[in-house]
Amino acid sequence: TKNMELQKLSNGHHHDFQPLEDGYVSSLMKGNNVYFIEITGHPVFSLNLIILSLCFWQFEGKTSFGMSVFNLSNAIMGSGILGLSYAMSNTGIVLFLFLLTCIAILSSYSIHLLLRSAGVVGIRAYEQLGNRAFGHPGKILAAVVITMHNIGAMSSYLFIVKYELPLVIQAFLGLTHSSGQWFLNGNYLIIIVSLCIILPLALMRQLGYLGYTSGFSLTCMVFFLISVIYKKFNIPCPLEAFNNYTTVNVTLDGQCETMEPNFSYSLFGLQTAYTVPILAFAFVCHPEVLPIYTELRNPTKRRMQTIGNVSILAMFVMYLLTAIFGYLTFYANTEAELLHTYSKVDPLDTLILCVRLAVLVAVTLTVPVVLFPIRRALLQLLFPEKPFHWLRHITIAVCLLFLVNLLVIFVPNIRDIFGIIGATSAPSLIFILPGLFYIRIVPKDQEPMNSRPKIQAACFTALGFIFMSMSLTFIALDWITGENRSGGGH
Repeated sequence: TKNMELQKLSNGHHHDFQPLEDGYVSSLMKGNNVYFIEITGHPVFSLNLIILSLCFWQFEGKTSFGMSVFNLSNAIMGSGILGLSYAMSNTGIVLFLFLLTCIAILSSYSIHLLLRSAGVVGIRAYEQLGNRAFGHPGKILAAVVITMHNIGAMSSYLFIVKYELPLVIQAFLGLTHSSGQWFLNGNYLIIIVSLCIILPLALMRQLGYLGYTSGFSLTCMVFFLISVIYKKFNIPCPLEAFNNYTTVNVTLDGQCETMEPNFSYSLFGLQTAYTVPILAFAFVCHPEVLPIYTELRNPTKRRMQTIGNVSILAMFVMYLLTAIFGYLTFYANTEAELLHTYSKVDPLDTLILCVRLAVLVAVTLTVPVVLFPIRRALLQLLFPEKPFHWLRHITIAVCLLFLVNLLVIFVPNIRDIFGIIGATSAPSLIFILPGLFYIRIVPKDQEPMNSRPKIQAACFTALGFIFMSMSLTFIALDWITGENRSGGGH
């Protein structure tokens, strides 16, 4: 019976099936050249009795383990790393380490929930999981959240380009101030970068092809980290800053000491309103998990979970070292965008110029990686039954880059992007949706609602709602009272 069912589903085509979770085949859906096998969830005798997997019409998983780690790490690592020292200056080292560790562990658990849900129904598309869990409204919700978050991420990356690239060009030309030429205008520069670098990469058909650019992007950020560590021992405190390009001492009392605020005050203080969302935003990679899983060579749940754990651990170490050494360099002078703080010390410093260039390359090469899930979500939402077509592929990429360029040109502060997007879409992608998918998709006869995994998933979802509510409340209070530190936040 099983062989007859497989022949019936494959419609005469040969496919390499691989093990999924227990269950019976119920239907086969085709969308955007990917066949999704749904499984009813009724248990069978063992895992190995059902040999099924996603079937690809024109593309089989060919991306190696290492390339997948590069792509997922690149999706995790972004411009959020530039705000971590500022977050530590708000919370102190102890609370920051506690929060960073908690969010890293929760992010890994969230990937587990996603992969478990995907394994039960044989689906590797975030939007299709939403459809399987809640019908068409769930599919729309998942697509909207992914789109909102990744547009926010792309915007924050291009904000870095907008503010840093003019400074790099200015330093290359040996200018001490902007002379008003068009090539020192950040708005023009992001349009040029979008058209000449980001768009060609975004037009690649498969995400796996970006593994090489992701590896290079991560190398640039390792150079950034090494430079931050070096500068900690190179920049003296009291801090001497350039004011109109003359050296002045800007030290205030206590500025060369670490500040460890009262834990309870710091945990519930208004400055935590931005700290927690920035940390959550720094670990969001969940829209990219299933596309990377789809293109992984020899895909198994354990193999993909290992990729997720390795990527999160690598970024945890990089984030922690960057935050600590950046904070211990500037203490109370730390600004919301770390590179901007270095420019106050010496805007023509050669090493910082190279660091700026490396960060620009890194965030620019990350934009195409986060664009892929948005395009996939829109294709699933608008053209669910249509085969791949280059016109749709190109049009969506062009429209997304156009929208993001508008946001970057007209929204003035990167801190607003980190705070609002992090407080809404990040908890949805990390906590709420994976937990709800798991509860709805994993059959009750396998795991009843009072089972430990389902209770954990429910608590995980509730934590997401609490986190979102508290963060939005803190941000609103921060705006109302005007108690936010002036952070120079680009």
